[in-house]
Amino acid sequence: MASSLSLDDINDDSVDLHRAYRDGIDNLLVLLIGGIPIAMPTVLSVTMAIGSHRLSQQGAITKRMTAIEEMAGMDVLCSDKTGTLTLNKLTVDKTLIEVCSKGVDKDMVLLYAARASRVENQDAIDTCIVNMLDDPKEARAGIQEVHFLPFNPVDKRTAITYIDGNGDWHRVSKGAPEQIIELCNMAADAEKKVHALIDSYADRGLRSLGVSYQQVPEKSKDSGGDPWQFIGLLPLFDPPRHDSAETIRRALHLGVNVKMITGDQLAIAKETGRRLGMGTNMYPSTTLLGDKNSQVNGLPIDELIERADGFAGVFPEHKYEIVKRLQEMSHICGMTGDGVNDAPALKKADIGIAVDDATDAARSASDIVLTEPGLSVIVSAVLTSRAIFQRMKNYTIYAVSITIRIVLGFLLIAIIWKFDFAPFMVLIIAILNDGTIMTISKDRVKPSPTPDSWKLNEIFLTGVVLGTYMALVTVLFFYLAHDTNFFTDVFGVTSIRESERELMAALYLQVSIISQALIFVTRSRSWSFVERPGFLLLFAFFAAQMVATAIAVYARWDFCRIQGIGWRWGGAVWQFSVVTYLPLDVLKFIIRYALTGGKAGDSAQKKASSPPPTSQP
Repeated sequence: MASSLSLDDINDDSVDLHRAYRDGIDNLLVLLIGGIPIAMPTVLSVTMAIGSHRLSQQGAITKRMTAIEEMAGMDVLCSDKTGTLTLNKLTVDKTLIEVCSKGVDKDMVLLYAARASRVENQDAIDTCIVNMLDDPKEARAGIQEVHFLPFNPVDKRTAITYIDGNGDWHRVSKGAPEQIIELCNMAADAEKKVHALIDSYADRGLRSLGVSYQQVPEKSKDSGGDPWQFIGLLPLFDPPRHDSAETIRRALHLGVNVKMITGDQLAIAKETGRRLGMGTNMYPSTTLLGDKNSQVNGLPIDELIERADGFAGVFPEHKYEIVKRLQEMSHICGMTGDGVNDAPALKKADIGIAVDDATDAARSASDIVLTEPGLSVIVSAVLTSRAIFQRMKNYTIYAVSITIRIVLGFLLIAIIWKFDFAPFMVLIIAILNDGTIMTISKDRVKPSPTPDSWKLNEIFLTGVVLGTYMALVTVLFFYLAHDTNFFTDVFGVTSIRESERELMAALYLQVSIISQALIFVTRSRSWSFVERPGFLLLFAFFAAQMVATAIAVYARWDFCRIQGIGWRWGGAVWQFSVVTYLPLDVLKFIIRYALTGGKAGDSAQKKASSPPPTSQP
């Protein structure tokens, strides 16, 4: 008999051990399924992919996905003047052409400039000059081209060697006045007069184009020829785009400082900056040649670059230096470019932007390729990038909160009441949640009014606080349902204190509702019930919760220990969830206030005069 009792005790111990082992596995599965944000890579990738497609529709093709995040945080944009801030549709006022050589008139200066042009290059200056002739064919009439030197950003001029009808050889060059003056080796007095003319043009916002001429008695394209003669200046006017001033104003309100980078003269840059409302605090490119400790106008070079509204007379190597120094001062810098020599600066910039008519080399070095001209495309892309980034940040805060909430909530319930939640029910919660959260990639959001970035302290603190609150709410719910008659007294429902399966159903519904509802808190900058979510997100939430409610009300699943609680209990759980949802917004505001020290309100007040960013669908 004694041995028989001993055997029974051993069998009971084996059963208890088996149950403890099974419960431990169940709890481990609950924590693994609910605690690991397995949907995060998919949600973030889909959000960026859809956002990239949206950018392409706006005229900005993204070559590198992470450029979307960087553009959302961009706070300095170095922009070309010609073609980006201006129309790149040049005109020449014939009445303002200056003749600088005897025996030459204004029509001859224009003709010589047209001969040193090629329309097939589709260059704006060449096209403008040739179109000023009565007949564009006149540019090549009666001459035979021997050699043509195309424009390049270093020499900044073109030249043609040709033979006239008498068999005499001639050479004409046009380009930047400084280059043409240097080519002609002019006398000091003559050079001073030309510079005075250039300055008078620049004061009116007109670019100058120098034209020079020489005879080639050696009749060889490689010969030096006779001394060059500076024969005249042509005034070029490139009108600003009609939307550039408004676009720059929008960029400034978005916290993006636009700096003009141009190869034109300083006076032209200042005049253009004045017209566009971007400031006249411009500097010549020579200021960039000093070391970090050098000073200009009493300012260190780095501080001068940071404060400047733009730079004039810039060569491609200067662009690289500007980007480098801005990055060293912790700015996220964007740079526009179009030529081969812009490639190093585009590659160096955090966001290299190849403009509409950029060369293949510039496009290859860039992160974003524009298919439409103008600055407005870039500013629209900034807003869209911030909206995309906001969606990713909203989901990340949500994922951190849910991880904390699942792990802490079910852990406390298991420890305090030894109640083991069914892993299958957590799996259903995860599937419904992840399906709903996928729609966040097309959610309506308000882009950040300032450059945005991954503020990890804000993300994790918000996630931990919200997740802990929801875990404690779930523990409170279980306590009220398991240990008290609260729901019976308040809502008039039957008690489920003695039914583990009904407790499982009620707990499942409460966890499902509050978990999914959290996304409305994390997606909004103000009260969650004020900012309207996207239709897809709203539809997915209610569809998922109708399924969850139906499971909690009707399910009779022995394999996961759940029994339906009926509609009255389902309604009670919904009411409890709505009441406990409301403090989530308040907690969000408290965290933001604690992290910013109240500066968020001041910042909002300062921006009040500017139009707020509109919601991005």
